[in-house]
Amino acid sequence: MESHEITRRRLLTALAATGVLATVPTGWASAAEVDAGVARLVRNTVTVFAGDTASNSRAETAAKIAAIERTARTNLAALDAASGDGELFAGVPLGTSDPNLSASFQRLYEVALATRTPGVAPDLYGSAAVQDRVFDGLAWLHAQYYGDQAKGYYGNWFTWEIGISQYVSKTLVLLAERAPAELVRTYIASMDAYLRNGRDGDVDLDSRFHTGANLADITTNRILQGALTADEPRIRKALTDQLTVFAAVDPYHLVHGVTDGYYADGSFIQHASVAYTGSYGKGLLTRVVQTLKILDGTGFAHGGELVPTVFGWVRDGFAPLIFEGWMMEAVKGRAVSRTGTGYADVAVIVEAAVDLASLADAEPATRKAAAALTSYVKHVRSTSRAALDPTAFVSPVSIVRYADILADASVPAADLNPPARSVAFNAMERTVHRRPGYAFTLARSSRRISRYEYMSGENLRPWFQGDGAHYLYLSGQDQTQAYGVDYFTTVSPYGLAGVTAPVELRRTVTELYGLPYYDNPTHPLNFTASSESQNTYVYFPTATQAYSGGAVLGAYGAVGWVASDDVPWRDKRAGVLPDDFVAYRGARATRSWFLLDDEIVVLSAGVGDAPGGGRAVTTTVDARTAAADDRVDVTEGEGWVRYANVTRGAAVGYVRLDGPAPQVRLDTVTRSRRFVRTANPDTSVTRQVFSVTVEQEAGAELAAFAWALLPNATDAAVRAPAAVRVLVNTPRRQAVRHQGLGLTALNTFTSGDHHVAGLSVDGPASALVRERDGVTTVAVSDPTTERDTVSVVLRGRTLRRVSGDDTVRVSPVPGGTRVEVATRHGYGRSHQVSLR
Repeated sequence: MESHEITRRRLLTALAATGVLATVPTGWASAAEVDAGVARLVRNTVTVFAGDTASNSRAETAAKIAAIERTARTNLAALDAASGDGELFAGVPLGTSDPNLSASFQRLYEVALATRTPGVAPDLYGSAAVQDRVFDGLAWLHAQYYGDQAKGYYGNWFTWEIGISQYVSKTLVLLAERAPAELVRTYIASMDAYLRNGRDGDVDLDSRFHTGANLADITTNRILQGALTADEPRIRKALTDQLTVFAAVDPYHLVHGVTDGYYADGSFIQHASVAYTGSYGKGLLTRVVQTLKILDGTGFAHGGELVPTVFGWVRDGFAPLIFEGWMMEAVKGRAVSRTGTGYADVAVIVEAAVDLASLADAEPATRKAAAALTSYVKHVRSTSRAALDPTAFVSPVSIVRYADILADASVPAADLNPPARSVAFNAMERTVHRRPGYAFTLARSSRRISRYEYMSGENLRPWFQGDGAHYLYLSGQDQTQAYGVDYFTTVSPYGLAGVTAPVELRRTVTELYGLPYYDNPTHPLNFTASSESQNTYVYFPTATQAYSGGAVLGAYGAVGWVASDDVPWRDKRAGVLPDDFVAYRGARATRSWFLLDDEIVVLSAGVGDAPGGGRAVTTTVDARTAAADDRVDVTEGEGWVRYANVTRGAAVGYVRLDGPAPQVRLDTVTRSRRFVRTANPDTSVTRQVFSVTVEQEAGAELAAFAWALLPNATDAAVRAPAAVRVLVNTPRRQAVRHQGLGLTALNTFTSGDHHVAGLSVDGPASALVRERDGVTTVAVSDPTTERDTVSVVLRGRTLRRVSGDDTVRVSPVPGGTRVEVATRHGYGRSHQVSLR
């Protein structure tokens, strides 16, 4: 207990230093203040989920109200049709399926919601009889399938610690005026008891389960539970625990050992090592904003002070990853296999932005953030290729606020991104490069970040999604026709764009073990469905090398990555894993991406199979999909290929700068969406799949090649002389020069001195150097995140410092100028200096 209290004190001290704790009043409230605060909290909650008379009388909410009513009637009909033998709702059998139990609680919530939603027909709205049926259902579920702790907690831990509690807590708050006190007390006691990864029926900030988005969910549930019993200590404790998610994660000073959450560079990580902005990060944003709305005016927290922090998440973490209303695939983990679209993902973020803007107080910084958010909401709507459906919003009030923003002529549409931007999310090893006309996203992995995420039968064939896989989004396109679930369904998992993969047949987890996980609880590593070993070796394994990252200079970027085996293969070879555990060995490659204006230049060296592997290897320069009936033209010339989807007005050019001739294919592929996720509908999808690949036979020597990808390329553009020159392309160093930009970009991968084009770099690093108008600007990063300093020498006349980061020291050396960068504890960030 003492160590727990010490770490908690450390956390509270850290929060106080950031000012986050200032949102919680320091003095305890009087009984009258607690009662008033609880009453306001309950009213706020009802309004958030059910709306109010004003919002629900608006035409814009009519479809939402109709959907709430329709869902409730469907659920009541299923309740009537239930046999009573092992089911509360017809067709939802109980006893062994935790998803079915959760679904039963969800349906009761949906019925309760209709009884509190103004605008719903009077036989439902305000109906005590219908509400009594909800109470009866809750009592029956508790008595038969939930209350017995010895029989519960099967399946997924999330169901028992978060999912069911979420539905029960919201249901009881919606019906708080009539909820039987004994039913409330009984459920709260059971929900506390099911927090088995917690401590004494409460959150445990040292638990790997109580972090990030999961922590926000649990604490919001506990705030609502505290309101039901006017339990101020419970509300205060839950709120203080939730505030921990507002503090940026410092990887060099972890609190409670937690790596989940938002980072200073805008990254978001969940499950310790998964890049997850587009799924769990989205969930955390939503839950936090909902909580701020629920607490508004209650006196339990001053939520307006948190608006700038959450605005920073949107500006720095979400906006770069949203392209014309579409959430990019590289940050969605296993959710890439779901049938929901990137447009639907962004609708969730838009609702959060709308509500966050409404919470702004009178402080200038907060008002400025609110104005930027409303302009961004308008921008997303004006650029999205799919109309955002506000019916999907959680709150009718949010629908009205959204409609008012769109109708307000005084609000300009404005992106939170500049038109040209290169963003290095080094903490989660993702890179986004944006230009008018396209966006390019790159996914990598290392011993810090997972190669992929698989879990619960989702993302069945994920093996190479973090191995330099890229996504090239073209402006003006319906991205559902290029990416989304159908991209992963029809493009070979070995042939994802940007990937180098051995030619072999891999089997899914369910094919290997007959279960959606590897089951071996008697092994010393204790392989169970939710064990840490399952995470490490099955669900989201990391790679084994350190080099993954790059530098940014203005709107230009350099990224480097080294392919390696993953932790399962390493430990299988070491005899750590059981004999029947299957691990796969990776291919080999050293790769660089140089991100410019009209081209993305990709260098690959040391490409081939692992020593002794004996396998052929394929590198996919790019892969694109098109609808089955789209007209797609593929043209080839000496050293170039051009893909054009004539129907959609989309084109990409590929210029070979070095290396062997490629294979170019345009195939028609039909597969079921269950190819990637067992719970998907068995719907067949047909797509044309275009690919440019470099293929190496088994036993071939390691290869090197270089390509320039030209988004929106015309026929003339692919035939023109390349604007970029490859300076060197080896496993030790890779560099290019763009004379028109005055830009030299390089990555060095090994120890020792590296000499390229008048530059000398010591050890592994990433650097960009640009000469413009008599000023030389240098950007440097440490992609290993493990170096204390990086030194770059610019040969030629001595240069003096004009401006730059405090971490950069400039000094003359014989024959040039030394730029020494203190990269210690920089976690891969770029350091910049300008010289004259």
